[in-house]
Amino acid sequence: MTAAVRRPTPLTLVNGGRAAGREAAIAQALRPQQASAVILEGLADGNAILADLAEQVSPSPSFPLQLLRIAPGCLCCSGNLVLRVTLNRLLRHPPAHLFISLADATHIEQLRTWLTASPYDALLALQADIVVA
Repeated sequence: MTAAVRRPTPLTLVNGGRAAGREAAIAQALRPQQASAVILEGLADGNAILADLAEQVSPSPSFPLQLLRIAPGCLCCSGNLVLRVTLNRLLRHPPAHLFISLADATHIEQLRTWLTASPYDALLALQADIVVA
């Protein structure tokens, strides 16, 4: 019996604009019938588009949406450990697509480098960023 080969999970980094704009861009990028997960950095700004969507679709096994929030702070610097733990837990049962919304993209290149290093290089496949104006 051979072990199944695990395909890397597509990962899209979302940055720019306000939280509501990033959430709207992610909501628009979600594909029907595809299990997705979203890691949001920072606090909601009262316009919780994805939270509302997750409540509507998550009970449906055909379109599960996991929504995870990480406290404000640079995911590359202060949030590195929290992001690592969150990713490790999430990737035990990987979604079909993962989005990470960045409140501050100052260190996006360092984050991208970290996400393409071992062990994440075999687990994640970076896609083109979504940049919100």
